[in-house]
Amino acid sequence: MTLSKTLAYVIGAIGLGLTIVPSMLAFSGTISQDQNKTLMAVGMVLWFLAAFRIMKRNG
Repeated sequence: MTLSKTLAYVIGAIGLGLTIVPSMLAFSGTISQDQNKTLMAVGMVLWFLAAFRIMKRNG
C-alpha cells in the first residue's frame, strides 16, 4: 500500500469520525446545532475526497 493511499484511509477515518461524533455531542448538548452542521459538512467533504482516492483504480 502506498503512502498516499494510507493517508487517504486516515483522512477517511477522520471524516467518518466527524460525521458521527458531532451528532452525539449535539444530542448531549455539548455543542450547538450550528457547530454540528459545520463539523458534519467538513467530515462529509473529507470522507468523499478520501473515498475517491481509495476507490481509484490503478491503470
